[in-house]
Amino acid sequence: MKQLRVGIIGCGNIFPMHAQSIKDREDAEIVAVCDSKEDRAKEKADQHNCAFYTDFNQMFKVEKLDVIHICLPHHLHAPVAIEAAKQKIAILTEKPMAIKYEDAVEMVETARAENVTLGVIFQNRYNPGSKLIKSMLVNGELGEIKAGKLSVTWDRSDAYYQNSDWKGTWDMEGGGVIIDQAIHTMDLMRWFVDSELKYVDASISNRAHEIIEVEDAAEGVIAYKNGVITAFHAINYYTYDAPVEIELHCEKGIAKMVADRAVVTLNDGREFIADNNPLETFDYDSGAKGYWGVSHVKQINNFYDSLRDNKTPTISGAEALKTQQMIAAVYESGKKKERINF
Repeated sequence: MKQLRVGIIGCGNIFPMHAQSIKDREDAEIVAVCDSKEDRAKEKADQHNCAFYTDFNQMFKVEKLDVIHICLPHHLHAPVAIEAAKQKIAILTEKPMAIKYEDAVEMVETARAENVTLGVIFQNRYNPGSKLIKSMLVNGELGEIKAGKLSVTWDRSDAYYQNSDWKGTWDMEGGGVIIDQAIHTMDLMRWFVDSELKYVDASISNRAHEIIEVEDAAEGVIAYKNGVITAFHAINYYTYDAPVEIELHCEKGIAKMVADRAVVTLNDGREFIADNNPLETFDYDSGAKGYWGVSHVKQINNFYDSLRDNKTPTISGAEALKTQQMIAAVYESGKKKERINF
């Protein structure tokens, strides 16, 4: 079995989720890591017995990689992915694809032109609750969606932003609560509805932070061409990370998800429940946050299986671009204070 030569770019908080998932596979080997902070890169290289770099272009030149994982600040996702595609390297990047929709489009187009696989992490689609709701929508048990709503109320204090040299900025993070915290829940809603956008009408503001440029509050309406209208509310100035909530009002019942737990109640009285299995665990090593769960490894395995089988990963660049378009429209609507039509 050929082992794919893998590099990880970015040795911050999310690094263990990727590194341990790769190490669990027999067909992939971490041969290099890269970070602009040499001490971090060296620490991870020592931990994984591989080379380290502070310049990703140098890593590309020397290591002859098959795959890269991008775990960088948001504004670097697109330029690194585009260069990797030109080097014929398969790409798996953390969300968001980019901070500008046009850059995300270029990522997809470059990967397609170079015949390179591009995947984007939206691991919450692999949670049992998400899968239950999606399956009951696809098989028709819930009928058509009438409307949906979601809520994300988390805690990201000024101290959180002070500990980062890029978060809280428009030019590097690309936004605040929407592009960083709420994007996963908004991706799930868009995935459930599964229709092209009709319009986005949103408001964004900074209401409770002293040191950031970006929004800490957002609310609005996202309407789809299949007639579904969804509402969203997101803040990151709450006192703790409250469980995210999604509700779908459907023809044949109501689907509710709180955190990862989904309860589907049909009009005929039947109830279906899906939640994380406490016996299903994966050791992401020290530093990984408990609430990240086991879905990262599931998506990463899907990505590598797709490379092995010459298939498109479930969450490809083209699929993730649909969510990127929605997020970009929220910001455009919020900044212009007008509805964005499609």
